[in-house]
Amino acid sequence: MSTTEAPQHAQNGVNVDQLVQTVGLIKADPALAAFRFRAANTWLGGGHSRTSIQGFWGAGAEDTSREEPYVLEGDEPPVLLGANHAPNAVEVILHALASCLAVGVSYNAAAQGITVRSLEFDLEGELDLHGFLGLSDDVRPGYSDVRVTYRIDCDAPDDKVDELCAHVQRTSPVLDILRNPVAVTIARA
Repeated sequence: MSTTEAPQHAQNGVNVDQLVQTVGLIKADPALAAFRFRAANTWLGGGHSRTSIQGFWGAGAEDTSREEPYVLEGDEPPVLLGANHAPNAVEVILHALASCLAVGVSYNAAAQGITVRSLEFDLEGELDLHGFLGLSDDVRPGYSDVRVTYRIDCDAPDDKVDELCAHVQRTSPVLDILRNPVAVTIARA
């Protein structure tokens, strides 16, 4: 580090200085908060498909920081006629929720000066195949209920942890997507 560089303050693996700078930049120019994420999926047969995720638009520009795409696969277990090449889509939703909550807890804890020593989530989702199979118009095809429990070891008292968890629930993008309807357009290319 040169003598002209400011030291970076990291907490929970989060660069707090950069986090504060990002918040300041967005407050000064709200247009920087707009992001557009993309994914491309290819069906591989049966229940198996592959999704590639690489570029996205955000902070006012196309992001090209990912030299190679991330590749995610999806399939079904044999009981649902798949070959178990990967988790199924509704299991990946549980991963997405846990990942988003972990980011929310670790980033917000860092911003509040809370040291997180460990953080774990257990998730369960209830789904009735009557909706997916078109056997009932009264049963939704997706989850009817998702339960999340977490364990956290940190240096904050319980009331601060409860406040942190409530804040993360209010600001989690994936939790918001699950709790509130999202406009989705599906069109043939």
